[in-house]
Amino acid sequence: MSQDAAHTTARLYLCTGARQDRGDFADFVDAAFAGGVDIIQLRDKSLEAAEELELLEVLHEAARRHGRLWAVNDRADLASLSGAPVFHIGQKDIPLGAARDFLGKDTVIGLSTHSPDQVDAAIAASPGRSGLDYFCVGPVWATPTKPGRAAVGLELVRYAADAARRASASDEGKVAGEVPWFAIGGIDLGNVEQVVEAGARRIVVVRAITEADDPADAARALLAALDASGN
Repeated sequence: MSQDAAHTTARLYLCTGARQDRGDFADFVDAAFAGGVDIIQLRDKSLEAAEELELLEVLHEAARRHGRLWAVNDRADLASLSGAPVFHIGQKDIPLGAARDFLGKDTVIGLSTHSPDQVDAAIAASPGRSGLDYFCVGPVWATPTKPGRAAVGLELVRYAADAARRASASDEGKVAGEVPWFAIGGIDLGNVEQVVEAGARRIVVVRAITEADDPADAARALLAALDASGN
């Protein structure tokens, strides 16, 4: 499957740190991909640029072996240097237009959203590969990975589901199909059913896999839960 198509079918997206305390980054990302994770993003603010580039090469090789995608967070320069297929930005990071100009049309670009207005803006910025390729909605529940960020709750997930459907059904022709979007923030096996019931079909997780004894089994269980909840 091409990179262009792969991000549209991705359902399970993992964000992970460098795992410096465990020293098992290579084994961990390999296991996560083996369990069915579609995209792995390295997100670790403690890394120096050279350290991050080294780990991104490890991530790249694991993704290549499994035929999956990998992502860089925030740093467009590192995304360009590493050849990352996916680049993710927050609301206060490099603007979408600047990121697109810098990285070109072939890089998949995603954006975090935390309010109805931001969801609407993300959908409006998704007219094709010249704009935004996907967005994330959250944090659904409070999470220590984003300290100080207020939880948006399931209501914003419902809003995003409705807004994306309306946009794909509109006559304006701005969106070719429903733009891919992911729910994020505190999602695990215990609550994934609620997220799916609210309208999400794709999720981003952190601790549900990074803190698991067996990352591959954790990924498989989350995918099974997505399947079961979506029926």
